[in-house]
Amino acid sequence: MKSKPLNLNATAQQTRVLEASKAMGAVAASKAKEIMKLNSQAAQKMTALIQEKVTELLQTSNPKSVFDMVHAQILQDAAKEVVEYQTAVLKTLGAGNQELVQIAQTMVEQSKEDLIHFVNEATENAPIDAAGFNSAFQDPFKAALQNFELMRAAMADSFGSFEKNVENMTALAKAPAQKRTAKKA
Repeated sequence: MKSKPLNLNATAQQTRVLEASKAMGAVAASKAKEIMKLNSQAAQKMTALIQEKVTELLQTSNPKSVFDMVHAQILQDAAKEVVEYQTAVLKTLGAGNQELVQIAQTMVEQSKEDLIHFVNEATENAPIDAAGFNSAFQDPFKAALQNFELMRAAMADSFGSFEKNVENMTALAKAPAQKRTAKKA
């Protein structure tokens, strides 16, 4: 059997890991920028809302009507704005999480392919009578492939759980607002 040197392609692997890290950093940075923008918009909306309501309150002379206005209208408007803000933030976080999962899945798949390539080269270069050598590579290799599949399943479960949590938090945030709207009607 002709022996050829093992080609580990360490530089290519390191480059892929570096690129994936950069991509993950870019996703995190872009989502942080989106959340900062949402924070700024929410602050501007709340400031405008408060200014508007303070103007209305200053024009009201009856203390009971001021209390009713604050309780009924101002607090409900503020709660509505908070729910909209929470929904937008959760949507942004969900999109970012989905992008990160895709990057991680790509990295897992590339690592799996690298491992397959490495084991194939190692067993091809083994002497003809090295069945033990081949077995020493093949058995851990099969276990490693199973681990890759477990990692992929865990990532999918994690993403699914995150998505359900986002949906539940959004539903919880919207429920009080919907109850208030139903009471008004």
